Amino acid sequence: MKAQALADHLAENPIDDEYQPLSTYFLDEEVNSVEVTSEDTNAWKMFFDGVVNAKGVGIGAILISPTGQHYPATTRLRFFCTNNTAKHEACIMGMNMAIDQDKEELLIMGDSDLIIRQAQGEWETQDVKLIPYRQHVEYLIKLFKSVEFRYIPHFHNELADALATLASMFPYPSNLHFDPLEI
Repeated sequence: MKAQALADHLAENPIDDEYQPLSTYFLDEEVNSVEVTSEDTNAWKMFFDGVVNAKGVGIGAILISPTGQHYPATTRLRFFCTNNTAKHEACIMGMNMAIDQDKEELLIMGDSDLIIRQAQGEWETQDVKLIPYRQHVEYLIKLFKSVEFRYIPHFHNELADALATLASMFPYPSNLHFDPLEI
């Protein structure tokens, strides 16, 4: 479908004599990414992601200590929702993990521009279904001494994405209760 749309667009907009190709050179294009991290050794990092696919809905979050120890968590949601809802659920799960471990400083990183910018106060929450999630994130922020939200590209969020994807794929037995895995 996407290829056909591109072909239709090109057929409807032929190149004329005024056409000038775009310059595709970007300064420092050999640099894939630059990540600036704070030098504060007390800050914990948290990555989060949510996945909605044909198999189900899964969320994942990882807390990383200042010494580099990883504390992953994942779960399958028992309700279908939008991708943004799943990502909010994952963010809240990760924040609750940090609160349960009495962490005071947290750097929260995710590949959802919407959630990060809303948490930073740059964007308003307009979807009525997401307003309670945004309000809960605001409440959780107050429980920390300092919280920073940072957007990261999807390829820097692979572990949280993998956890969420795996959780979405496993069937959830409706009559059984499983305690979380301790890793």
